Amino acid sequence: MHTEILSFGEPMLGMVCHSSNEWKFVLCTDSIHRMDNLRRLDLNLLLALHALLAERHVTRAALRLHRSQPAVSHALAQLREAFKDPLLVRQGSGMALTPLARDLLQPLEAALGQLDALLHEGAFDPGRATRRFQVAMSDYAAHLVLPSLLGQLRKEAPGIDLAVCQAGRDTAMAQLADGEIDLALGVFPNPPPHIKVQTLFDEHFVSIADRHSLPPRGGLPLAQWLARPHVLVATRPDVGSEIDLALGAQGLRRRVAVVLPHWRASLDVLPGTDLILTVASRTVDHAPRDRRLRAFTPPLDLPRFAFQQAWHARRDADAAHCWFRGLVKACSQPGSRATGV
Repeated sequence: MHTEILSFGEPMLGMVCHSSNEWKFVLCTDSIHRMDNLRRLDLNLLLALHALLAERHVTRAALRLHRSQPAVSHALAQLREAFKDPLLVRQGSGMALTPLARDLLQPLEAALGQLDALLHEGAFDPGRATRRFQVAMSDYAAHLVLPSLLGQLRKEAPGIDLAVCQAGRDTAMAQLADGEIDLALGVFPNPPPHIKVQTLFDEHFVSIADRHSLPPRGGLPLAQWLARPHVLVATRPDVGSEIDLALGAQGLRRRVAVVLPHWRASLDVLPGTDLILTVASRTVDHAPRDRRLRAFTPPLDLPRFAFQQAWHARRDADAAHCWFRGLVKACSQPGSRATGV
């Protein structure tokens, strides 16, 4: 019987090919005594092992694998028996990896990644692919990205469907972790370790108000800007914004009189009032021209920020997902549609 072994890293994880062309995996480490009871595992169990170690949560691993929770619990029991190790142990309100599980994770990821590349090299064809991507984004992002993105999808990948939902920052992170969405667009300054982010473009803030409530030229001094009522765009009224964080760092506070979840509607409420809206500049650039309004520079230093796309690390090597991220990146670049206010 012919046997070929491909090995990956230390501890070694090997793929063994028998004459029947059936691939199986063998795991071993430099500590033979610790791993002397290791048995050969089929690919399904190794995929379950990777999902469980990466997610540290049976339900999330089941979502990731598109399998039922009882099936993944059964796989965990089999893996514990094979390794003679609990692999996941209760720690507080969550689960933690055992020392053996920590040793296994990196070589397992490397081996599965190389196997995935081997099996799917050049396999993704946008023109023939059928898939649905679920993306969380605000209407700000939708207005900036969707027209170009959908146009490109219809031309390049007519079999790709898109489902868009709206979610706050924390909710989007949880949905990415749970596998409910594939991608999130927004501002993610401190993503958890399992979330990957890529900057789509850099942004800055501008203030907007009814032009008759402003001086003939320029904007407002800080004292007057703070004294006026403000509009905040947020999915929840109790979520602090980057603007209020910057004010708080200077010992300042503004009055937020209106909280709205929609960027476009926030512009519509301004004419004929003394309200001030401070938003990302491209909100203004892509809004229909309204001569009743005027944009001006906020009278305090507000940090620039990166507008990003975020995804779970488990999607990093997914060829279709990688292609889709590249398309989102290209379609989010500033174009020639800006009209200004």
